[in-house]
Amino acid sequence: MKRIGLTGGIGSGKSTVAQMLADRGAVIIDADAISRQLMEPGSNVLDETVRAFGPEILTADGRLDRAALASVIFENEAKRQELNSIVHPAVRAEAERQAAAAQTNPGFSGVLIEDIPLLAETGQSHRFDGVVVVETALDERLRRLVDQRGMSRADALARIKAQASDQERREIATWLIDNSHSLEETERQVEAVYGQILEM
Repeated sequence: MKRIGLTGGIGSGKSTVAQMLADRGAVIIDADAISRQLMEPGSNVLDETVRAFGPEILTADGRLDRAALASVIFENEAKRQELNSIVHPAVRAEAERQAAAAQTNPGFSGVLIEDIPLLAETGQSHRFDGVVVVETALDERLRRLVDQRGMSRADALARIKAQASDQERREIATWLIDNSHSLEETERQVEAVYGQILEM
Protein backbone atom coordinates (compact mmCIF):
# COMPACT_ATOMS: atom_id res chain seq x y z
CA MET A 1 0.00 0.00 0.00
CA LYS A 2 1.12 3.54 -0.77
CA ARG A 3 0.17 6.09 1.88
CA ILE A 4 0.36 9.65 0.57
CA GLY A 5 -0.19 12.99 2.29
CA LEU A 6 -2.04 15.77 0.44
CA THR A 7 -1.88 19.37 1.55
CA GLY A 8 -2.17 22.96 0.36
CA GLY A 9 -3.02 26.36 1.77
CA ILE A 10 -6.54 27.72 2.08
CA GLY A 11 -7.88 28.64 -1.36
CA SER A 12 -5.30 26.52 -3.21
CA GLY A 13 -7.88 24.11 -4.64
CA LYS A 14 -6.68 21.08 -2.69
CA SER A 15 -10.21 19.62 -2.60
CA THR A 16 -10.34 19.75 -6.41
CA VAL A 17 -7.09 17.81 -6.62
CA ALA A 18 -8.36 15.32 -3.99
CA GLN A 19 -11.42 14.67 -6.16
CA MET A 20 -9.25 14.13 -9.25
CA LEU A 21 -7.15 11.60 -7.32
CA ALA A 22 -10.31 9.87 -6.07
CA ASP A 23 -11.58 9.68 -9.66
CA ARG A 24 -8.42 7.70 -10.48
CA GLY A 25 -9.06 5.17 -7.73
CA ALA A 26 -7.32 6.58 -4.66
CA VAL A 27 -9.06 6.29 -1.30
CA ILE A 28 -9.25 9.75 0.28
CA ILE A 29 -9.24 10.24 4.04
CA ASP A 30 -10.35 13.83 4.68
CA ALA A 31 -9.02 15.23 7.97
CA ASP A 32 -11.38 18.25 7.80
CA ALA A 33 -14.43 16.01 7.34
CA ILE A 34 -13.31 13.84 10.27
CA SER A 35 -12.79 16.94 12.41
CA ARG A 36 -16.33 18.15 11.63
CA GLN A 37 -17.75 14.72 12.45
CA LEU A 38 -15.87 14.65 15.77
CA MET A 39 -17.38 18.01 16.71
CA GLU A 40 -20.97 16.82 16.42
CA PRO A 41 -23.12 17.23 19.58
CA GLY A 42 -22.63 14.40 22.05
CA SER A 43 -19.08 13.60 20.97
CA ASN A 44 -16.27 13.35 23.51
CA VAL A 45 -14.14 15.73 21.45
CA LEU A 46 -16.79 18.46 21.49
CA ASP A 47 -17.36 17.95 25.23
CA GLU A 48 -13.63 18.30 25.92
CA THR A 49 -13.42 21.38 23.69
CA VAL A 50 -16.28 23.03 25.59
CA ARG A 51 -14.58 22.24 28.90
CA ALA A 52 -11.42 23.93 27.60
CA PHE A 53 -12.97 26.97 25.88
CA GLY A 54 -16.32 27.51 27.60
CA PRO A 55 -19.97 27.22 26.55
CA GLU A 56 -19.76 30.44 24.50
CA ILE A 57 -18.33 28.39 21.62
CA LEU A 58 -21.71 26.65 21.26
CA THR A 59 -24.81 27.82 19.41
CA ALA A 60 -28.16 27.94 21.17
CA ASP A 61 -28.94 24.38 20.03
CA GLY A 62 -25.68 22.96 21.38
CA ARG A 63 -23.71 22.75 18.14
CA LEU A 64 -20.19 24.07 17.69
CA ASP A 65 -20.11 27.74 16.68
CA ARG A 66 -17.08 27.57 14.41
CA ALA A 67 -16.82 31.35 14.04
CA ALA A 68 -16.83 31.81 17.81
CA LEU A 69 -14.13 29.18 18.27
CA ALA A 70 -12.08 30.62 15.42
CA SER A 71 -12.18 34.08 17.00
CA VAL A 72 -10.78 32.61 20.26
CA ILE A 73 -7.87 30.73 18.67
CA PHE A 74 -7.08 32.74 15.56
CA GLU A 75 -4.55 35.15 17.09
CA ASN A 76 -3.75 33.15 20.23
CA GLU A 77 -1.09 30.52 19.59
CA ALA A 78 -1.42 28.92 23.04
CA LYS A 79 -5.19 28.47 22.59
CA ARG A 80 -4.67 27.11 19.09
CA GLN A 81 -2.18 24.55 20.42
CA GLU A 82 -4.62 23.60 23.17
CA LEU A 83 -7.36 22.95 20.61
CA ASN A 84 -4.95 20.96 18.44
CA SER A 85 -4.01 18.77 21.40
CA ILE A 86 -7.69 17.87 21.81
CA VAL A 87 -8.64 17.42 18.15
CA HIS A 88 -5.57 16.06 16.34
CA PRO A 89 -5.13 12.77 18.25
CA ALA A 90 -8.82 11.97 17.74
CA VAL A 91 -8.61 12.82 14.02
CA ARG A 92 -5.55 10.59 13.60
CA ALA A 93 -7.25 7.70 15.40
CA GLU A 94 -10.28 7.94 13.10
CA ALA A 95 -8.01 8.25 10.05
CA GLU A 96 -6.28 5.01 11.10
CA ARG A 97 -9.67 3.31 11.46
CA GLN A 98 -10.68 4.44 7.96
CA ALA A 99 -7.31 3.34 6.53
CA ALA A 100 -7.70 -0.13 8.03
CA ALA A 101 -11.24 -0.39 6.68
CA ALA A 102 -10.12 0.70 3.17
CA GLN A 103 -7.53 -2.08 3.02
CA THR A 104 -10.18 -4.75 3.64
CA ASN A 105 -12.14 -3.64 0.56
CA PRO A 106 -11.60 -6.16 -2.29
CA GLY A 107 -11.48 -3.29 -4.81
CA PHE A 108 -8.85 -1.28 -2.93
CA SER A 109 -6.48 0.39 -5.41
CA GLY A 110 -3.54 0.28 -3.01
CA VAL A 111 -3.35 4.09 -2.87
CA LEU A 112 -4.46 5.82 0.31
CA ILE A 113 -4.35 9.62 0.39
CA GLU A 114 -4.78 11.61 3.60
CA ASP A 115 -6.03 15.14 2.88
CA ILE A 116 -4.56 17.21 5.74
CA PRO A 117 -4.70 21.02 5.46
CA LEU A 118 -2.15 21.56 8.25
CA LEU A 119 0.25 18.78 7.25
CA ALA A 120 3.31 21.07 7.21
CA GLU A 121 2.28 22.89 10.39
CA THR A 122 1.79 19.68 12.38
CA GLY A 123 5.03 17.99 11.27
CA GLN A 124 3.40 14.81 9.97
CA SER A 125 5.17 14.42 6.62
CA HIS A 126 7.36 11.59 7.96
CA ARG A 127 4.24 9.39 8.27
CA PHE A 128 3.83 9.16 4.50
CA ASP A 129 5.50 7.50 1.53
CA GLY A 130 5.23 10.84 -0.26
CA VAL A 131 3.49 14.21 -0.03
CA VAL A 132 1.50 16.02 -2.73
CA VAL A 133 1.46 19.79 -2.24
CA VAL A 134 -1.11 21.89 -4.12
CA GLU A 135 0.11 25.41 -4.76
CA THR A 136 -1.72 28.37 -6.26
CA ALA A 137 -0.61 31.96 -6.85
CA LEU A 138 -1.52 34.28 -3.97
CA ASP A 139 -3.71 36.61 -6.06
CA GLU A 140 -5.74 33.65 -7.33
CA ARG A 141 -6.16 32.25 -3.79
CA LEU A 142 -7.38 35.63 -2.57
CA ARG A 143 -9.80 35.90 -5.49
CA ARG A 144 -11.29 32.47 -4.73
CA LEU A 145 -11.67 33.19 -1.01
CA VAL A 146 -13.35 36.53 -1.66
CA ASP A 147 -15.54 35.42 -4.60
CA GLN A 148 -16.40 31.87 -3.56
CA ARG A 149 -16.35 31.99 0.24
CA GLY A 150 -17.46 35.57 0.78
CA MET A 151 -14.44 36.59 2.87
CA SER A 152 -13.12 40.12 2.94
CA ARG A 153 -9.71 40.48 1.31
CA ALA A 154 -8.15 41.35 4.69
CA ASP A 155 -9.68 38.28 6.37
CA ALA A 156 -8.57 36.04 3.49
CA LEU A 157 -5.01 37.38 3.70
CA ALA A 158 -4.95 36.89 7.47
CA ARG A 159 -6.08 33.25 7.08
CA ILE A 160 -3.38 32.61 4.48
CA LYS A 161 -0.68 34.18 6.66
CA ALA A 162 -1.77 32.09 9.68
CA GLN A 163 -0.85 28.92 7.75
CA ALA A 164 2.53 27.59 6.62
CA SER A 165 4.22 29.53 3.83
CA ASP A 166 4.51 28.17 0.29
CA GLN A 167 8.22 27.61 0.96
CA GLU A 168 7.50 25.57 4.11
CA ARG A 169 5.11 23.35 2.18
CA ARG A 170 7.58 22.98 -0.71
CA GLU A 171 10.16 21.65 1.75
CA ILE A 172 7.98 18.60 2.51
CA ALA A 173 6.74 18.09 -1.08
CA THR A 174 7.47 14.96 -3.06
CA TRP A 175 5.23 16.32 -5.82
CA LEU A 176 4.11 19.91 -6.40
CA ILE A 177 0.90 20.60 -8.34
CA ASP A 178 0.41 24.16 -9.60
CA ASN A 179 -3.33 24.83 -9.55
CA SER A 180 -3.09 28.45 -10.70
CA HIS A 181 -4.28 27.79 -14.25
CA SER A 182 -6.99 25.77 -16.01
CA LEU A 183 -8.63 22.63 -14.64
CA GLU A 184 -7.28 20.79 -17.69
CA GLU A 185 -3.73 21.79 -16.75
CA THR A 186 -4.27 20.67 -13.14
CA GLU A 187 -5.76 17.37 -14.39
CA ARG A 188 -2.67 16.79 -16.55
CA GLN A 189 -0.40 17.25 -13.53
CA VAL A 190 -2.57 15.00 -11.33
CA GLU A 191 -2.46 12.26 -13.98
CA ALA A 192 1.34 12.40 -14.03
CA VAL A 193 1.63 12.37 -10.23
CA TYR A 194 -0.83 9.48 -9.86
CA GLY A 195 1.14 7.46 -12.38
CA GLN A 196 4.30 8.00 -10.34
CA ILE A 197 2.51 7.00 -7.13
CA LEU A 198 1.37 3.74 -8.72
CA GLU A 199 4.94 3.00 -9.80
CA MET A 200 6.41 3.49 -6.30
